[in-house]
Amino acid sequence: MIFRLSAKLGKKLKFSSAEVLSAHTNPYADWSARPFTADRTQYILITNTVSLYSRVIFGRGITDDNMFLNRAVRSLSELMEDDGFQLIRDRAFLPETSSISFSKALNRSVTGSMNELVLYAQIILSEEEIAPYDLSFKLNDMLLSYIDYVCPREAFGQMKINQQHPHQRS
Repeated sequence: MIFRLSAKLGKKLKFSSAEVLSAHTNPYADWSARPFTADRTQYILITNTVSLYSRVIFGRGITDDNMFLNRAVRSLSELMEDDGFQLIRDRAFLPETSSISFSKALNRSVTGSMNELVLYAQIILSEEEIAPYDLSFKLNDMLLSYIDYVCPREAFGQMKINQQHPHQRS
């Protein structure tokens, strides 16, 4: 499994990576993460690098890579179960958690899409009292240009293992 950390999140976790790993052959095992703030509360957006399927978690208390990984994997697992992706979670996601690598962001398109998700999340968090968990469902219903104007939930459910990343050079 790969977690692609933004520079800011890498600094928070006291981890720095100089390399960019190529896309994982299992798209369910390739995730990107970055912190953001809304109403003086710190959050972390964790996004599937291929489908942009996302989970928002509280960032407070996460001070190292171990704490991040434990919370990220548990939170993603809960979201997949509650979103009807138990089979994907059990067969394509959880088995990959035995070996985890960190990397820099894959490309600017993913980073830009994550910035768009963060902006939307900040707007929702400033207008509504909503838990990060519930916010994740709203983000996964957005239509995004990076994934050909489908919602991340739909794109996540349609991925295939060994699928080449749509913006990766052959």
